[in-house]
Amino acid sequence: MKPEGDIILITGSNGRIGSAVMRELRKTYTNVVGFDSKAEENPPEGCTRIPVEITSDSSVSAGLKVLLEHHGKRVASVIHLAAFYSFEGKPDPRYDSVTVEGTRRLLLGLKAAFDVQQFVFSSTMLVHKPGEPGIFFNEDWPIGPTWAYPESKVRTEAMIRTERGDVPTVMLRFAGVYDDDCHSPPLSHQIQRIYERQLESHLYAGSTSHGTSYVHMDDVVDAVIRTVERRASLPAETVLLIGEPEALSYDELQHSFTRQIHDESYESFNVPGPIAKIGAWVEDKVLRSKPFIKPWMIDRANDHYALDVSRAKAMLGWEPKHTLRKAIPLMVAALKADDLKFYRENGLEPAEWMLANAEAKSEETQSMSPHDPDHGAPAASGKQESGGYTCPMHPEVNSANPGSCPKCGMTLVRQTEGTGQKT
Repeated sequence: MKPEGDIILITGSNGRIGSAVMRELRKTYTNVVGFDSKAEENPPEGCTRIPVEITSDSSVSAGLKVLLEHHGKRVASVIHLAAFYSFEGKPDPRYDSVTVEGTRRLLLGLKAAFDVQQFVFSSTMLVHKPGEPGIFFNEDWPIGPTWAYPESKVRTEAMIRTERGDVPTVMLRFAGVYDDDCHSPPLSHQIQRIYERQLESHLYAGSTSHGTSYVHMDDVVDAVIRTVERRASLPAETVLLIGEPEALSYDELQHSFTRQIHDESYESFNVPGPIAKIGAWVEDKVLRSKPFIKPWMIDRANDHYALDVSRAKAMLGWEPKHTLRKAIPLMVAALKADDLKFYRENGLEPAEWMLANAEAKSEETQSMSPHDPDHGAPAASGKQESGGYTCPMHPEVNSANPGSCPKCGMTLVRQTEGTGQKT
């Protein structure tokens, strides 16, 4: 039996935004389906998610066939989130194969077999030319992308206008997305530099008075829901900026994070662009430290994005309920509660001292484990301690005495006799 109601299709449904949008839509709509290359094969009855590789003609055709057979041909809205993104900054063929041509393939397939009431494209505010402090730009601000990612969004928006036919379209140009646990690469790396007291945390290649707009995940989901709900009343071609009007400057972010993390404050110093580029290049190519800040980012340090979202308020009744300023203490609280978990959640590489601290804390917890209630002594493990110590990261390192690993500095841990297991 086909689900009741018109289809709502979300591409990139396994991603962070896609999953959040699906969860919220399913509270109201019964026929919500996701397309994602990571979805399980052979979708079960109900087809919550269908495996689709958007760069493949055959995969998109097969996915649309399953959608048609199991869910019908009436599509209320397509929320198209699937796209390619990279912080490398340079041109990449996947911007065309995934973002531009993948969108074309999906749109044409939908037009051929379905009645589509709305096609929503997830774009970015970065398609616009950067502004200056004091300027809040709206959707009519000049288009002027400054690197490969927003350039691909500009090309895709143009293609949609050409190929849409009678399908109403909405371009949602999002600011940088974050949540209470961060999940924003620029913000999480800034937190990392400050938390670890890296030298780079004191340096900035642009004007520290410049900043960029962000938007909370919950507000992103709210904007999408409202877009779907108002599909019948929106113009056939709609463009909306979705973000917080206030753009916190780099300087304010720096002071806020530092105060929250270390309960202190220190200044950031401007580094001339050419020198900063050389430093970033040396770290990347010579030291092989894989820094987040790449040479191309130096040129973007002065970009400023502050938004006028009055059109979204007028058309959707939407305005942000969250602010980055209020989320900063929540991000730092998550960091302090479990720094390794915060790093893992945000894709950060932990410093050696963090791993050592975690190992020491684990050993301390083990040493304080409760005694056997029947014998008043530690419960027997069936293993005899050998007295030897080794490194958790370098098992070839052995020592008769406790101490630190000569290779990485981690605290050595005790081994059990005959097993090589650590205790």
